[in-house]
Amino acid sequence: MKFLALFSTLSLVSAFAPSPSQTIKSTELNMGIKTEAVKSTIKQIGAPAAVAIAGAAVAGTVGIKAVLDRPSRKYEDGSVAREYDAWTRDGILEYYWGEHIHLGYYNEEEMKNGYKKKNFIEAKYDFVDEMMKLGGINPEDDANAKVLDVGCGVGGTSRYLAKKLGKNADVTGITLSPNQVKRATELAVEQDVPNAKFTVMNALEMEFPDNSFDIVWACESGEHMPDKEAYINEMMRVLKPGGKFVMATWCQRDDREVPFDEKDERDLKFLYEEWTHPYFISIEKYKEIIDATGLMNEVTTDDWNEQTIASWRHSVWVGVYDPRGFIFKPHKYLKCLRDGYCLERMHRAFDRGLMQYGMFAATKKSE
Repeated sequence: MKFLALFSTLSLVSAFAPSPSQTIKSTELNMGIKTEAVKSTIKQIGAPAAVAIAGAAVAGTVGIKAVLDRPSRKYEDGSVAREYDAWTRDGILEYYWGEHIHLGYYNEEEMKNGYKKKNFIEAKYDFVDEMMKLGGINPEDDANAKVLDVGCGVGGTSRYLAKKLGKNADVTGITLSPNQVKRATELAVEQDVPNAKFTVMNALEMEFPDNSFDIVWACESGEHMPDKEAYINEMMRVLKPGGKFVMATWCQRDDREVPFDEKDERDLKFLYEEWTHPYFISIEKYKEIIDATGLMNEVTTDDWNEQTIASWRHSVWVGVYDPRGFIFKPHKYLKCLRDGYCLERMHRAFDRGLMQYGMFAATKKSE
């Protein structure tokens, strides 16, 4: 337990501590050290030694923060497939996040009662249910639908939709990651979901004919797209007239009225380059791109920041409560440390309004 507490503290110390002095105070509180015990320790080892130890602790924390503040997974050609192949291969993400590599949904009552009381993986199923409602997707109307899941991950949502809509629905998931396709296919076989299939494909250059799908679903894939216009245009192209489109994606604040300051720019750069994102755009800009296609009816937009923000810290806490997902993989400790730090940076960016959780729903105009 002491090791777990130490590892958890190291994972989050930089994120939760604005200054070295506050870090020391926070660490004392977290480890249950009373002032009297500190004084006693100083007396035993001597003030000079205590100062040296404290200085080393501060220097260590500052050093760790300096390392973590340098993004390690900058977007480049092939980086998205490479990183998702690695995440899928090491299994840590699937252990904690389950089959759905996207944020969860927490209603007002759940937030009031404390988000940690909710099952972290169940929150993701709730998110899919709520996204289905937003897009007007249901078994009664879409039992025979052809569905495209753009950026399917390990296929959790694809399989869930295939089960919910019924055996006559046909769901296709696409991703850049061969490892994700392999894992998604394995799980489809294990769960006996023959109407969900998966393939490696670039969402910016889809191989499907025009007007191929009744539903186009995209959940947290736009973040990785280096060309947002091509991303939207391709999804609109393959959607049938009258078809349903629903999308969830991380967005940055619209800076046309309130420009980004230096801190905003610095924080966004970190969020781009730590998890291989080329750039984000605003909810407003996405709507403008969708409208510019001329193919869609009125677009419904929303910001689900309040409903999803708990996911960032909740994902850290599940690792604190249950270290089995990474504890026997010491060669992954640095990566877990980096991911924990980035999760906290994401939380803070969403909490202060720099980032928003964009939701979109629309139908395609009938020809």
